[in-house]
Amino acid sequence: QVRLVESGGGLVQAGGSLRLSCAASGSSFRPNAMGWYRQAPGKQRELVATITTGGRTNYADSVKGRFTISRDNAKNTVYLQMNSLKPEDTAAYLCNAHYSLSARDYWGQGTQVTVSS
Repeated sequence: QVRLVESGGGLVQAGGSLRLSCAASGSSFRPNAMGWYRQAPGKQRELVATITTGGRTNYADSVKGRFTISRDNAKNTVYLQMNSLKPEDTAAYLCNAHYSLSARDYWGQGTQVTVSS
């Protein structure tokens, strides 16, 4: 069973930075894509950023220029560097891993990011 373990959330002032990490384990295959989504109270889950094994990235317009996603394929780990944080970035951030061979997605438990104004 694939397991995703996230870390790095916390409380930060507006304009500050945080770095999230997510490590995937439990599969002999490498995730084809990994990414981060977020969900604020009362709102739908939304994509933040994704990255493929080959390094192709995709960002939500709201985070372009402020967030950077990267991954270490050898460690099956994805990172999200978040700079210039805004109060509207406050949400639970969830890690996702997609395996094309099985067409399955796995989710982490989520890590809370709170940005104070």
